[in-house]
Amino acid sequence: MTEVTMKAYKVTELKFTNKFENGAKVQFGNKISYNVRYSNNNVCVGELTAEMFDKENPDKFGVSVILSGIFEYDVSLKKEVIHVKTFKELYPFARSVVASASVNAGVPAIILPPFDIESQSIYKFEKNV
Repeated sequence: MTEVTMKAYKVTELKFTNKFENGAKVQFGNKISYNVRYSNNNVCVGELTAEMFDKENPDKFGVSVILSGIFEYDVSLKKEVIHVKTFKELYPFARSVVASASVNAGVPAIILPPFDIESQSIYKFEKNV
């Protein structure tokens, strides 16, 4: 087995809002969040939320997607490493879903920007269930 292997993913939520007139200029902002839940059998679920919206009128134009990915991982890896590797596996699917949704809605493709998760702080919260 490789260090991390994606077994499946699914889009759990997709929202698209376009209440602008044709030709309106949009000043994009974005938000990205990612969480991983671990089980006892070297399987984890990553949940990625990505949003693109108009900075001045977020209620008039925006797209958001929530994806869940199921991963197997090498138990010798640190959770921070698993977090980064699973994000890198799942994020391209989020970019594709957002681009496809925007094109199918009749607007130019909205491309989520590249995201360097390795340069971000990763906060670790352990929860006993």
